[in-house]
Amino acid sequence: MGGTLLEPQETVKRVRTKASKMVHVTRRRSLMLVIPSALLSLVLMVIVVSGAMAASTRQNTSQTDGPKSSAAGNDPAGVPSSGKSANDTNNNIKVRVEVVNVPVTVLDRRGMPVIDLTKEDFKVYEDGKPQSIRYFSSETMPPLRIGLLVDTSNSARFVLKFEKDAASEFAYTMLRGLNSRNQIFLETFDEGSSIVQDFTNNPDTINEKLRDLKAGGGKAVYDAIYEACQHEIMKAGPREQTRRVLVLISDGIDVQSKHSLDEAISMAHRAETAIYTIGNTPYGFANPGEKYLEQLADDTGGDAFFPERKTPGTDYLTGYLAHGQFDSLEQNKGLGAETGIYTAEKMIALADSLESIRRQLTNQYLIGYTPTDSNLDGTYRKIRVVAQRKGVILRYKPGYFATGDQ
Repeated sequence: MGGTLLEPQETVKRVRTKASKMVHVTRRRSLMLVIPSALLSLVLMVIVVSGAMAASTRQNTSQTDGPKSSAAGNDPAGVPSSGKSANDTNNNIKVRVEVVNVPVTVLDRRGMPVIDLTKEDFKVYEDGKPQSIRYFSSETMPPLRIGLLVDTSNSARFVLKFEKDAASEFAYTMLRGLNSRNQIFLETFDEGSSIVQDFTNNPDTINEKLRDLKAGGGKAVYDAIYEACQHEIMKAGPREQTRRVLVLISDGIDVQSKHSLDEAISMAHRAETAIYTIGNTPYGFANPGEKYLEQLADDTGGDAFFPERKTPGTDYLTGYLAHGQFDSLEQNKGLGAETGIYTAEKMIALADSLESIRRQLTNQYLIGYTPTDSNLDGTYRKIRVVAQRKGVILRYKPGYFATGDQ
């Protein structure tokens, strides 16, 4: 039939051989697919095992290092600690180095500031014991915190206008520019005291409040000082970072205070505040309150001014001046002179006193020392500053309370 006819056995043999080859190829292909799958499984197994081993290692390391970290005294932020409980820590004795800053004003015989002294020109004593001066400056000074205390009692009725004008000028000179680091608050007093303006470095704000002041009522000078120190000065910033001052304009006569003169001075000591006083008693009057103004200044390291102790002018040296001549809304007519000269001289006298205060406050030395007695036991420590130069007057805070309070 055109080809060779195979035997049945030969046909079966060829079929088996072909089938065998097909199975071999199929197995090889299957093996090629199986091998990558096996490798992938193997890699995954290695990752899982490695992760488990790492976790186990971390756990063991944490358990091992835990006591070491606690013993080393490190908190989670890495800051060393005592390793004790909060109660134990709070009961520990704290040691603090207290630096005492002493602003010092040096004046010559004319009352003008002396500004050419050096550190070697000063010696400092605390409770009679010499101290080593660690800090000294005549240029960089802490900012001023000043309280203006204006008498608005009945006795100040005829001088209040002059006081307001002079105080306004003082505020402008002490707060030059709105970027001034100095600040002033305004307090008035009659039978009670009132904070008219809190601390500000804006002289216009002070001036606006001054214009609205009116006189009337009794007089409580010592209460005004006490409350100014307690409620304003002591909240004016850390005591070693500020210079604290009260400027008191009054005749010094007190009739209604609940606090005594000694209590007012003691509070000024606690607030480390120097008091500068300006007597407003008109020329020709004897005033028993002036000695209290002097004591307030002397005992706190300030200064006392009595601008109208001197004669107001040769035109008025005509003999005795009656009270009625001064206690008049038309004082110039009362003196027989309608030119306004007396009023002008009165204004100038008050302004000169405030200008003297400004000069003293802006020409100070800052002396700092660490007390040899470092115990903060709450006692009052007396300070004495001595200048090597002869013929000068020193004004400085007389002491401080050894406490950690500011």
